[in-house]
Amino acid sequence: MNIPFAESWKIKMVEPITKSTRNEREKWLKEAHYNVFQLESKKVYIDLLTDSGTGAMSDRQWAAMMLGDESYAGATSFFRMKETISTITGFKYVVPTHQGRAAENVLFSCLVKEGDVVPGNSHFDTTKGHIESRKAIAVDCTIAEARDTQLVIPFKGNMDIKMLEDCLMKNVDKIPFVLVTITNNTCGGQPVSLKNLKEVYAVSKKYNIPVLFDSARFAENAYFIKTREKGYENKTIKEICLEMFQYADGMTMSAKKDAQVNMGGFIATNLEDWYEQAKVKCIIYEGYITYGGLNGRDMNAIAVGLEENTEYENLETRIKQVAYLAQKLDEYGIPYQKPAGGHAIFVDAQKVLTRVPKEEFPAQTLTIELYLEAGIRGCEIGYILADRDPITRENRFGGMEFLRLAIPRRTYTNNHIDVVAAALKNLSDRSENITRGVKIVWEAPIMRHFTVKLERL
Repeated sequence: MNIPFAESWKIKMVEPITKSTRNEREKWLKEAHYNVFQLESKKVYIDLLTDSGTGAMSDRQWAAMMLGDESYAGATSFFRMKETISTITGFKYVVPTHQGRAAENVLFSCLVKEGDVVPGNSHFDTTKGHIESRKAIAVDCTIAEARDTQLVIPFKGNMDIKMLEDCLMKNVDKIPFVLVTITNNTCGGQPVSLKNLKEVYAVSKKYNIPVLFDSARFAENAYFIKTREKGYENKTIKEICLEMFQYADGMTMSAKKDAQVNMGGFIATNLEDWYEQAKVKCIIYEGYITYGGLNGRDMNAIAVGLEENTEYENLETRIKQVAYLAQKLDEYGIPYQKPAGGHAIFVDAQKVLTRVPKEEFPAQTLTIELYLEAGIRGCEIGYILADRDPITRENRFGGMEFLRLAIPRRTYTNNHIDVVAAALKNLSDRSENITRGVKIVWEAPIMRHFTVKLERL
């Protein structure tokens, strides 16, 4: 018989988690104003809110932390991290930051100004927030096929090249850079092909505009290139990563994802001008240029995490657990963004809660129902996260409406995944009885989803 697939790691430490009753969850969620971000983690049974900084580090990472150099300037830990980043990406300049949104803040403070236009493939929440808070405009150029959640194509995160070029022609003097998110989180953790990266780079250079990668899950993107794109099946993940970054002028990175650490980020580039500007903002916002808001032990852990997570076996274990949840949902007939992405399953909330109108936020409603059903915390990636149009202040209902179930790295077993799938099946079975959603009673002017207060209808 065939030997079944098994994880590429073994468990050597555990953390207890606690079940709760439905009545307790009703009370806790009401106190949190039906915003799962406001729940205490101890009141969550299985936490799939995010895979950002929530995974389990390896023994080698923990060992490296003990050797962290905590010098204020010139720490050896910085140079260890920088050497690893440069080897994997080919970028020679590195600016450390405390996480990905800090990298965006530092770099965008240098490059983005009022009236600018930033085309990209489905900018994620912090990225769009940093653009729009500077009174610039984020233009989504993701391929149209990404909107059909049941369509199976290998690279649903790709940029529409014609749409991109139209944007470049119309706004060439207002575009500081073209942004490519790998993998494309907002449209379902979908990868971008190397062919598409080459095309984006070529058309951007035609207009003399630099390309920036939002690289939080770049290693997972390389895995999909290896397994889905012809001509790359025999290349290593590290070889693919190096080729990917040839088609960018710089990157921002949340190391809390594909570097498998609890905190950290960085900017990397070959553009000396970007680097010189970013150094100044790093000192103002983050810290000195050889720590940038990080401890030496954090930088050591990032170096080891990047090295480990650009190996095929590590990525395969992680991505196959996401695929395992997808397989269970297929068995139960629950619609999600297909094919399964690299870090999460994105349940198509409008196809599950067909009777909840868009004005009552079906994805947030499904998020609430899943927590009440089994104490599982997911995350709405939909109309609440989309914020209001900065000009009209109307809700933006034109995008996708997902419940994201982000699976932390090396944290849960497939038994936990079975619980998640069963809870979703229970919700799907009674979805016809869920006819009302939620309304907003208070919201922040930007990036409202973190702190929004809601009422059930």
